[in-house]
Amino acid sequence: MTGFGKATGTYLSKKISVEIRSLNSKSLDLNMRVPSLYKELDLEVRKVLSSKLGRGKVDFSLSFDTIEDNGHALINKNKAKAYYDELIELNSFLGGNTENYLSLVLKMPEIYSSEKEELSEEEKTMIVTLAKEAVDNLNDFRSKEGSDLKREFEERIHEIRTLLNEIPKYEQERIEIVRERMKKGLEEIQSGTYDDNRLEQEMIFYIEKLDVAEEKMRLVNHLTYFEETMVLEQSGKKLGFIGQEIGREINTLGSKSNHAEMQKLVIGMKDSLEKIKEQILNTL
Repeated sequence: MTGFGKATGTYLSKKISVEIRSLNSKSLDLNMRVPSLYKELDLEVRKVLSSKLGRGKVDFSLSFDTIEDNGHALINKNKAKAYYDELIELNSFLGGNTENYLSLVLKMPEIYSSEKEELSEEEKTMIVTLAKEAVDNLNDFRSKEGSDLKREFEERIHEIRTLLNEIPKYEQERIEIVRERMKKGLEEIQSGTYDDNRLEQEMIFYIEKLDVAEEKMRLVNHLTYFEETMVLEQSGKKLGFIGQEIGREINTLGSKSNHAEMQKLVIGMKDSLEKIKEQILNTL
């Protein structure tokens, strides 16, 4: 499930920010972007993410800005002297004018070196705490999205149920239409006679083929099972399977309906089911 979480904090002269973004994925795929200063915390942060995030394609980003520059730049004196002597020798060899060698030396590469900053235990603890806070914020985001999905599923399941409850209105009418159609066809036969008993037998056989009682019962059971499953953790794949079964029963209802109004109801069910399938993709 998609999500975003952020946490910020200040340690001495640094403002530290942690951002976590996640996309749908069947497993946990971590992408870490951490400054070299904090590389030693990579493994510990990964453990935090793995323990709190079940799955997802996760991008973790740690950055910091310096509020005050309290760093100390050091001059590599040995290298500076070597550059200085070389410049004097080169100037003498070329017969040039005396130059301000010091300003040239200070522009040479690798003249400056910075003190390597050591991480204190307090700063390490703060980084891990920020990572946990950002993950919690991401999970809160996911929970909200999950609640929205739940409401969407409930609404669509309710729509299908409502349409299904309209089906019985037209079942008897459908049977009468079939009966009249068959009688009319028989009456148009040149002989003009037919066996009423045989007609009833054929009607019973035909109506049994058009009976949708089992499909309605199975569809009701699938809808209930979907509602029970959608509240469980990591149930996206199972919801997909249940959605397929719901679609199978709706399609059978459509093929057996033989009635314009029933067909309209079936189309409405299919439309609601398609919206369910679209949202199931956000649970995988």
